[in-house]
Amino acid sequence: MLRALFLYYTDLIRDCVGDDQRDSVAVDIPREESFGDFSSNIALVMAKKLARSPLEIAEELCGRLKLHAEFADLSVKSPGFINWRIPADLLRRHCPALLDRDFGKINLGNGRRVNLEYVSANPTGPLHAGHARAAVSGDVLANLLSFVGYDVTREYYINDAGKQIEILAKSLYCRYCGLFQESPLPDWAYPGEYLIDTAKKIKEKHGNDFVEKDEAEWLSFFKTFAINDMMDCIKTDLRDLGIFHDIFSSELKFIDGGAVEKILEFFQSNDLVYEGILATPKGKEMDDWEAREQLLFRSTAFGDDVDRPLQKSDGSWTYFASDIAYHGDKIARKFDEMINFWGADHGGYVKRLQSAVRALSQGQKKLDVKLVQMVRFMQNGKEMKMSKRAGTFVTVRDVLDSVGRDAIRYFMLTRRDDAPLDFDFQKVVEQNRDNPMFYVQYAYARTHSVLKQFAAIFSQMPTPTAAQVNLDLLDSEAELKLLKTLSDWPRQVFMAAKNREPHRLTFYLAELASDFHFLWNQGKDNAMLRFVLANDFEKSAARMVLLEAVQNVIESAFRIIGVAPARELR
Repeated sequence: MLRALFLYYTDLIRDCVGDDQRDSVAVDIPREESFGDFSSNIALVMAKKLARSPLEIAEELCGRLKLHAEFADLSVKSPGFINWRIPADLLRRHCPALLDRDFGKINLGNGRRVNLEYVSANPTGPLHAGHARAAVSGDVLANLLSFVGYDVTREYYINDAGKQIEILAKSLYCRYCGLFQESPLPDWAYPGEYLIDTAKKIKEKHGNDFVEKDEAEWLSFFKTFAINDMMDCIKTDLRDLGIFHDIFSSELKFIDGGAVEKILEFFQSNDLVYEGILATPKGKEMDDWEAREQLLFRSTAFGDDVDRPLQKSDGSWTYFASDIAYHGDKIARKFDEMINFWGADHGGYVKRLQSAVRALSQGQKKLDVKLVQMVRFMQNGKEMKMSKRAGTFVTVRDVLDSVGRDAIRYFMLTRRDDAPLDFDFQKVVEQNRDNPMFYVQYAYARTHSVLKQFAAIFSQMPTPTAAQVNLDLLDSEAELKLLKTLSDWPRQVFMAAKNREPHRLTFYLAELASDFHFLWNQGKDNAMLRFVLANDFEKSAARMVLLEAVQNVIESAFRIIGVAPARELR
C-alpha cells in the first residue's frame, strides 16, 4: 500500500468521486512548498458536474478527508485546490519500503509494446559526439519504460541507400587507390582519415585487385564493405557507451525488397497519391527550382503543411518514401507505440512522417518524435576544435576516451532534450558540488563510509532489520525532509516515464543529494545530529536505515541511467 505514496493518495482522493470522473482527478506537487506536500484538483473536477463553487466543494471534502490519519494540515487554495502534508508517522512507516530493490517500480506500461528508435546515424563515418545526446536519452528512456512495465524494442535504422552511400564508397575507393599511388583527395570525397583504415582492410584481403578497374566492377563491393565497417565502428562506440540495440533495420532492404511499392499500392487503393506540381518552397530562393509533375502523397489530409513527393526526377524513391515503408513495417510488427529520437535539425520532417503513420494505420497509431537539441563541446572555456581524424567533427570515441562512459551518460541528461547543452570536458570530471554527477556520487560514497563506521563502533551488537528499528527516532526536520524526497522516487519515475522525459531522473537526484548533504552538514554543527552516535545504538540504527534508503534509491536511478555507483571516490 505504501510503496508509492502519490498513488496511495491518488486512490484515496479518487474514491470520493464516481467512476466517470476518476481519470480526471489528479494528485500533484504544489507550485510552492509552503502550500503542502501534495495537491489535488478534485473539487474543480466535481464542480463541473455539480454546477457548484469549487471552493465550497473543496471545504466539504477537507472535512471528510480529515477523518483519515493519512492527511495532515489540509487546506484549500483558490480556485479550489486541496493541499495537505504527509504525516511524519506515515513517512516513518513508509521507510522500510524504501529498501526494496524494486522500490519505484510501477506497472504503468502493463506490457504494451513500444518501438524506440534512436541514434540511427548515417553509416558514413564514426559517430559524431553530438549523436551521444540522443543516444543516451533514447537508451535511458528505454531503460525507464522497461522498468515501469513496457515491452521495449530498441531499434537502429541504417540509412544505407542513396547518394551519400555512393559518395562513401567512392571516397573509400580513392583511399584504397591512394595506398598504392599517392594522389590528392577529390573535393567531393569524405575527408576523414578513418577511411584509410577501412581501405587497408580491403588491401589486406584483396591486394590491388580493384586498382584501375571500371566503377561497375568495384562500386557494389565497396558500398557493402564501407557500410559494414562503419557499422562495426558505430556498434563498438555504442557498446562502450553502454548502448545495445535489439534490431538494426536496413533502408536498402526495404527498397530492394519492394516495401515501397507495397506502400504505394496501399496509397493508390485509398486515393492517397496523385500526380501534381508543388509550389516553390516558401522563404527559399532556388535558382534551380523546376516546376514539374511529381507523384505526391496527400499528407495535408493527415495534418501536414503540404503534400509530399515520393519520387525524385530520376524515378528513384525519395528518403520520405523509404521512411514510410520502414514505419509501415513497424506498424505491421504491431507495436502499440512508436517513439523516434531525432536531432533538432530534423524538426521540419516530423509532420510529414507523422501524417504517413496516421495514413498507414488509418488513424489507429501515432508517431512520437523527440527532438534533441545540439551539444556544444567545450575545452578550457572554449568550443572544442574539430577532430582531424574524423575530418569535420568531434567523435563519440574522442569523448569516451577523454571522460569515460558514466560522465557522458549522466551529463547528457542534465538539461531537457529540447534545450541546448554545453559539455565542458574539464567540468564533467571535476570533484566539486558544481559537478552534478560527482555531487550524487559523493552522497552515495558518504553513505557507505558512515555504514562502515556504524558497523565498526557497534561490532558487538546484532545487526537489526528495518522492521526491528525504532523509526520514530527519525524526528528532526532534515531527516523527515530527506524521507519525503526518498518517498517521492516512485512519482518521479512515473512522471518521467509518462511524459517521456528521462532528464527528470538527474533533476531528482540533484534534489536528493542536496537533502542528504544538508543533513550531513547539520552534524558538523550539532554532534547530536550526526548519523552515528557512539552512546546511542537505537538512534544510530534508525539513521542507518535512512542511509540504506538513500543508497537504494541512488542505485535504482543509476541502473536506469546506466551509471555505476561509486562506493569510494579518489
